Amino acid sequence: MGLALQKEEFWRRRLYVPNYRIGDAARYARISPQTVAAWHRTGVRPTLSQKEKGDALSYLQLIEVAVVAAFRKSGVPLKAIRDAREYLCSKLKSEFPFAEYKFKTDGKTLFLDYEQIEGDRGRGTLIRPDRQGQLAWESVIGRLQEFEYDQEGIAIRWHVSGKDSPIVIDPRVAFGAPTVSGMPTAALKGRWSAGESITDIADDFQISEYDVIAALKFEGLTEKDFG
Repeated sequence: MGLALQKEEFWRRRLYVPNYRIGDAARYARISPQTVAAWHRTGVRPTLSQKEKGDALSYLQLIEVAVVAAFRKSGVPLKAIRDAREYLCSKLKSEFPFAEYKFKTDGKTLFLDYEQIEGDRGRGTLIRPDRQGQLAWESVIGRLQEFEYDQEGIAIRWHVSGKDSPIVIDPRVAFGAPTVSGMPTAALKGRWSAGESITDIADDFQISEYDVIAALKFEGLTEKDFG
């Protein structure tokens, strides 16, 4: 087995490793920890994958939280999300469908490119997973812009604070910690807390001062702290 293949398999295994606390997942997705816990709570119709109370989330579970949070902020009803997940888990045998497929939404309904299931035969057509795969024609429906996908369709990069933000979570970089220009945001905050200036931190890590400030704000600092 080649070294490149070994490295690829290593980070792919990391997709399933519990690595994110509920509180951190909630902060990244800008929702409450109670909401994250409720979505994973064992019940008749759980919103997301079930887990034991107190367990950390894997990368794929984290992305599902982020995607569902984006759906909810767009106005998609929780029932439609649950219906879609049940259909995709059954039809596509996907354990984490919201992390493994690309979705579109018009603010009320979820759509999935049929091409992801049927290849070229499905190009230009959408299905409604919340309606048992009902077909729909392509229209002006926006993608969730903050996620980037690899060739297999997995959401492999999450721009945590929006598409234009430099803060990303990528399981291939820094073991999936939030980073800016490849540097963990927590490490930059640590240097700031130790008394280093923004300019010194930027010079030391060869990144822009804009990125340093973005990282510090992500870690909870405000403009007043920089004064």
